[in-house]
Amino acid sequence: MDSRVRKMAQVIINFSMAVKPGEKVLLRGMSPQAEPLVAAMYQEALKAGAEVFTYIHMSNEHSYAIEATDDLDLLAKPNPMLQMMYETCNVVVRVEAEENLKALTDYPAEKQAARRAVNAAPIAIQMRREGKDPAFRRCTTQFPTQAYAQQAGMSLLQYADFVFQACKVHLDDPVAEWRKMGEFQDKLVNYLAGKKNLHVRGKNIDLHLSVDGRTFKSAAGRENFPDGEIFTGPVENSVNGWVKFTYPAFYSGNEVIGAHLVFEDGLVKQATAEKNEKFLNSVLDTDNGSRRLGEFAIGTNDYIQRFTGSILFDEKIGGTVHMAVGQGYQETGSVNNSSVHWDMICDMRDGGEILVDGDLFYRDGQFVAVR
Repeated sequence: MDSRVRKMAQVIINFSMAVKPGEKVLLRGMSPQAEPLVAAMYQEALKAGAEVFTYIHMSNEHSYAIEATDDLDLLAKPNPMLQMMYETCNVVVRVEAEENLKALTDYPAEKQAARRAVNAAPIAIQMRREGKDPAFRRCTTQFPTQAYAQQAGMSLLQYADFVFQACKVHLDDPVAEWRKMGEFQDKLVNYLAGKKNLHVRGKNIDLHLSVDGRTFKSAAGRENFPDGEIFTGPVENSVNGWVKFTYPAFYSGNEVIGAHLVFEDGLVKQATAEKNEKFLNSVLDTDNGSRRLGEFAIGTNDYIQRFTGSILFDEKIGGTVHMAVGQGYQETGSVNNSSVHWDMICDMRDGGEILVDGDLFYRDGQFVAVR
């Protein structure tokens, strides 16, 4: 086993999740290729004295389901075993390990929407517990696969190096580096506490949104792995303006290029794209909350400077902002509910600015109000 996989498991279990004796831990692998990291975390969690449970999905699970039936209600039925585990475990670690990132591309939109409901059910439990149960912790991470490497335009060895560097596990003391990031981001969220309005502007964005009564959270190695963002849920009816996302947006095995959203009083009133516009609008029409923003965030991980097509990394690119249509995080004060949570990214490193209550907070991908 690559020593960096072992170190990654140690950091996630002992630092990110801070697993304690007697706690219940779910390790969820999204394909069989996740097994090396799941196995390493399994051992680390047992060493920590936890009760550990593993759940590894079979390859192409959603494709098999879609091909088997036209019954949309059946396709949308959530997994009761996973729901039970998400309700009862103290810690949930999800390991993404895609084998084919475009596996669902040619399936009917209504069938894809039904399968999204299956994914959304445990995530809804996760978000609810995050907002109400301080003892509950969760983490999403990734194990490098050939599919991710191909999408990023790298060899598997190159992509693995990228992943481990983004996670800082190539360093002698990655925990010290994550703590340092956390200290700086605490200054950012403390500055933003009690602020009311954001104006995000640049050549690809001009958005006004309210954060009055909302909380910014810091993700610095304890939310996802890798981490590197501060995020909140904007007031649902406050978003006005437009944004053109500068990177492709991937969702359910579909790629949307050049997504351009126009907001009026919180709702996406117009959505266009250079590629896959029909799919973009089909997702936005999923339910009552899918045309509102559930999240606004600023990426802070300077170890991530290139786009890979994997949102776990791309949304953390230092010098970018990202927004998610759909489900918001209750811990930020968001009350937007949806089976969708779709992050899209806008680069701010070329003239982008964020004004907070009229004062310059951020310019050209750098924080200027807090040092």
